Amino acid sequence: MIGYVKGIVTHLFTDNCFIDVQGVGYRVFIPNSTRQKLAVGQPATLFTYLNVREDALTLHGFYTQEEYELFLSLISVSGIGPKVAAGVLSTITPQNFRSAVSTNNAAMLTKLPGVGKKTAERIILELKDKMGISTDFDPAIAGQPAAGTSPEGDIMQEAVQALAALGYNHAEITPVIKKIYEREGKAQSALSLEQLIRFALKEFGRR
Repeated sequence: MIGYVKGIVTHLFTDNCFIDVQGVGYRVFIPNSTRQKLAVGQPATLFTYLNVREDALTLHGFYTQEEYELFLSLISVSGIGPKVAAGVLSTITPQNFRSAVSTNNAAMLTKLPGVGKKTAERIILELKDKMGISTDFDPAIAGQPAAGTSPEGDIMQEAVQALAALGYNHAEITPVIKKIYEREGKAQSALSLEQLIRFALKEFGRR
């Protein structure tokens, strides 16, 4: 099994890239979270998983060990293949995914691409014992409600997930949402989901 590839990125596509390793070009399928960290002409090292099927061999790569381990956990769940697992990694951070599983947040999981209600329930059932919330996880910063939080926390969570689905990453979204509340001078309860998303999109448009 190929544990990792190290070389120069020669091409970047929507869901895969070419990495030149001493003259051999490997096509590596990657989630968006990894793609954002790569650049054509630059060196890269990706942790890899070789998916073996009767009709194809596909190599999946990840920028961090954390992403790689989450990918392995996801494909161990009944009904989840590499494509769905990559889609999940493109939409949510490993830290926030672990929090959703640990807190039985099936509603959040069903917002992920390719994950329906039954799949979300299987994810929680099969992965909960293997995952925990990291000690530095802060629901307020991540835009997700902790257990027992108010509906306002749900609005922030839904806004984060909606923006993530539009292609923005959590590192971009969190400071923008904070800035909106500071600029508007309002508590979370004073803004609707629609207002929050609209203000955020305007803020991103100014960049």
